[in-house]
Formats: sequence, structure tokens, C-alpha cells
Amino acid sequence: MIFRFQKEYALLVVLLFIVEGVIALFVRDRFIRPYGGDFLVVILIYCFLKSFWDIPVLKLAIAVLLFSYAVEFSQYLKLINLLGFQHSRIAVLVLGKSFQWFDLLAYTLGIASVLLVERGRIGRANRLHNDWDS
Repeated sequence: MIFRFQKEYALLVVLLFIVEGVIALFVRDRFIRPYGGDFLVVILIYCFLKSFWDIPVLKLAIAVLLFSYAVEFSQYLKLINLLGFQHSRIAVLVLGKSFQWFDLLAYTLGIASVLLVERGRIGRANRLHNDWDS
């Protein structure tokens, strides 16, 4: 893992954070708020880590997905209550408080989207590089 600031990913983090904030503050539906936010949060975490460290795409994507699953399963186990943080707004925001199977699907689809975009981005970069050398 090599430190390497990548402004493209950092800009995506800022954009995704704003979108997440808008969803949290203004969206009151039964689809975008619960599942759209979960779909985007794994992308946000991936981009945040990628903006500072040059970690292989698949390795980072799997790590973010496993981390997200772990947070979700901590909700299943009511870990926030066991730790005594159920009244902390920050803890509830970070850890959440209710387990949902569909959240796991949203995380998985978010990471699948990351992998598709990264595959296309890397494929384009390789084609450009190869054309440059020809």
C-alpha cells in the first residue's frame, strides 16, 4: 500500500458526501434514503481510501464490502447497545441501529458498480497507453 494522493477520487468523495448529505437531510422515501444511501456509501468509502492509497482495485473493493457487511452484522447483533452507545448520535450514524438484508444487497451492488467503472477506466487507460506506444 503506497501513499499517493489522487485528486479524481478525492473530488468524487466530496461529491458523494454532498449527495449523501442531501439524501439524509431532504429525502424521506422508502427506497432512495434507505438503499440509495447504502449503495453510495460503499462507493464513498472506496473512493476515500483510493484518494490516499494506491491499493489494487479488487483488493480494496473486497475489503470495503467486507467492512460494510461487518458493520451491518454488528447491527444484527445489536453491538451498539452492547457497547452502550445507543444514545450517541455519532455512533448511531456510523454503526447504524437496524439490520436489513437489503442493505447487504445495496452494498454488493455498490461495489459491483465500482468494479465495473474501474474495469472500464483501467481498460481505457491501457488502450490509450498501448496506442501511445504503437
